[in-house]
Amino acid sequence: MAWTLCASEAAIRKAGLNANSTIIASGAALTDWSNQAEAWINTETREDWVAGYATVNTNFQEVLGDVCSSKIAINIINYDMSGFTSRAEAQTMLDVNSDIVRKGIGFLKEQEIKEPMGV
Repeated sequence: MAWTLCASEAAIRKAGLNANSTIIASGAALTDWSNQAEAWINTETREDWVAGYATVNTNFQEVLGDVCSSKIAINIINYDMSGFTSRAEAQTMLDVNSDIVRKGIGFLKEQEIKEPMGV
């Protein structure tokens, strides 16, 4: 299931320049968070986006990738905030990614959005 909805690089970029270098180099941790994010998106939207990913129109796949990579980035940032220039910087990055997740999940739950997506 890992890395169907987004690439690890997208999540790492969203975690920011000051994210912990050890955790972003850990394929095992990132894969765990990818699996969790994909399962969470499927559960929250009541749609198996991973199994049906190939049927989702290309432009709409980007919405799934945006939500998934932001969900993973939140975990990366939460892992260790000590590398950020301030707690406020880390919190801002968490807030931005949380907003992307919240808005994206809202879109993905709507049936009138799912139909043009190809689901």
